[in-house]
Amino acid sequence: MSAARRAAADPVKALMHRHRDLCERAVDPLEIAAGLEAHGVTDRTAARFRHRDVFSLAEEMYARVPRDTDPPPHPTDPPTPRARAASIVLALLPGALCASAAAGLRLTDGRTRLTVAALGVLAVSLALRAALRRGPLAATARTGGIWTCWLAGYALLGDGLLQAALAGGPDGLPDGTADGPWPVTVAPVLALALACAPAAASARLLAVRARRRLTASRGLADFSASVRPLLLGTFALFMAALTALAAVTGAVLGEPAAYPQALTLGALLLLARLLTVHGHAYAPSLVLTATATAEATALATLFAGRLPGCGFLAAPVEALVDLWGPAGVPTIACGAGALVLLVHATRRLTRASAHASTEPPR
Repeated sequence: MSAARRAAADPVKALMHRHRDLCERAVDPLEIAAGLEAHGVTDRTAARFRHRDVFSLAEEMYARVPRDTDPPPHPTDPPTPRARAASIVLALLPGALCASAAAGLRLTDGRTRLTVAALGVLAVSLALRAALRRGPLAATARTGGIWTCWLAGYALLGDGLLQAALAGGPDGLPDGTADGPWPVTVAPVLALALACAPAAASARLLAVRARRRLTASRGLADFSASVRPLLLGTFALFMAALTALAAVTGAVLGEPAAYPQALTLGALLLLARLLTVHGHAYAPSLVLTATATAEATALATLFAGRLPGCGFLAAPVEALVDLWGPAGVPTIACGAGALVLLVHATRRLTRASAHASTEPPR
């Protein structure tokens, strides 16, 4: 019998040959199903291989992979308490350090305040970097870290600079206060730093529940339909937690809660991280870059408008500020970016291939 006839008589064997590496390294049928989906195999495609869905096809492929010995049992024990406790501490650390820095700004002045501010920025940055390298927010791919720093910096200093620029300033450098020549808004930044813990909890909840539904699903469409409300519910829980944190930080610091800036930026950063964690880093990097560029352009046009004959450049930003205040610029920029990533996430994070990791959630 020729090779062509053998392939026609056994189409699954031909498919296994095309995806040999996937079949050999898979530790369970779920990984093969997710890999097939990532390569464009759908339930309709599985019907041509005499199977009702991709999951059934993956089970046969996994069972037919030749193995010299049985693979070692996949570890099912939960992570050790020490590792889990370390992840929790790392998630709480940025908020704790940011709160300490905010208290230091209130209790100091002059050069001491500038020193406290510099040390606080450094400490929070290092703590955030550590939190993103371990636990449910960890990702192998790198996304726009520079632009993320810009967005956080704008949340702290951007609105104040925008106000000062519209008034003809700034007349000096920021002094860490809300009523200086370059006002500083600490409340939204503190709320976002404290929100690292809810973000880690949301990422873990999504990973664990999606993995369970992947195990229980019998088709790609069924899995997507079951994960979509899970994703939206997880996102809503995080936004509720961030809203509460913004209210608390505003009340404690005696500043406006800055809900528009905090909520839109928080939504943007969470969605960008979830997509990156699950293997979709390109779109978050692009959207973060575009958002930061929009904020920078808004500031640049105000200063460019001071040049002779260039007042028209500042007109759009001035009109926006007259309508919605300084918060309008970051709210529109971050809100538009978050909306794009939310639509993208409902398509990418509801696929089985996004949740096929064989490692237990950390």
